[in-house]
Formats: sequence, C-alpha cells, structure tokens
Amino acid sequence: MFYPHFVQSSLLDSHPKSAVGTPPYFAPEVLSRNEYDGKIADVWSCGVTLYVMLVGAYPFEDPEDPRNFRKTIQRILSVQYSIPGFVRVSEECNHLLSPIFVANPEKRITIPEIKRHPWFLKNLPVEFNEEEGGSLQIDDSKEESQRIEEILAMIQEARKPAEGHKMGGSMDLHDTDADIDDIETSGDFVCAL
Repeated sequence: MFYPHFVQSSLLDSHPKSAVGTPPYFAPEVLSRNEYDGKIADVWSCGVTLYVMLVGAYPFEDPEDPRNFRKTIQRILSVQYSIPGFVRVSEECNHLLSPIFVANPEKRITIPEIKRHPWFLKNLPVEFNEEEGGSLQIDDSKEESQRIEEILAMIQEARKPAEGHKMGGSMDLHDTDADIDDIETSGDFVCAL
C-alpha cells in the first residue's frame, strides 16, 4: 500500500522548505531544499496520483530499473516520464498531464486552470461546475461533528492493506513521514523510525 503525502506546512499560506511524504510524489522544487509554494507543489503531487491511477505505476520510476532511487530523483528533476503504449489514455487527459508535469512551478498549471480543463469538466455534474454557475453548498450546521476518535479510527482502517492488492515498484513505501534529509546520495532511501 502507498500513502501519497502532500506538502505539510503549519500555516496555509506559508512557504515550506522541507519535504514530508513519499518521494515519488515530490515536485522538483521540493527536492531543491529551498522555499517553494506548497499549493503549486501539490498540483504536481496530484498529477502523480492521477498518473498512478491511470497507469498503475509511478511516472518517474525507470521501468527498467524501478529500485534505483537516484534514477527516480533524476527523472523527477528532468521531468522524464511517458505513458506506456499498452495504457489507453485520452488526448484530453494527456493534455492535462503535460502542464502538471512542468519543472518550473511558475509555469505549471494552477488549480483554477485545472478546474476549467476539458478533461476535468467531462461528465462533471452541473452542481460541481463553477463555470456553469453551479456551486455546491453543503449545510454543515445540521450535521453532528465527528469525534476525533472516529476520525482516527477511520484513518487507521484506511491504512490497512486491502486483501490481494499491492502496488509494485521500489517506492511502495510504508513510511508516513519521510524527510528530504533522509535521502542519501547512495541511492538508498532511509527513514528515521
């Protein structure tokens, strides 16, 4: 089982400098150890998630050498990926992935642009389509808030691997908080316990 972790920062609009999560989801700027915009880095991570759902593998792993972590990092930094020929992906979906996987975060597609993209809008119910005047309003006032214990129990349940399901590849990590400082240049991934 894998756990995609997106950028964590204590303040919503802060500029993080560290990386927390599963390395195959890291945007190039996250690997730079400099400040970056967490929201833009999350667009990249969402693109990795979409790719994994479509292909069943990480986009930046070398299919010939998936256990080579150093190669994966280099492929992230150089935005070297492809969709295997045996996987059928629509032209619209390919057109969405391309601007997500852009090394320069200033040139990467934004969430509002994604929400206007034809692939995103295809079969989207009208009440979710902001362009069509839809605005789904949820009235939480009548809903009883979930207790912390319930939420934590659901998280624990979600972390349990499903019977017979296992994603392949070397980045099938079970860690929940990997730090960029844990990446060694030897090509091995080390996680503090």
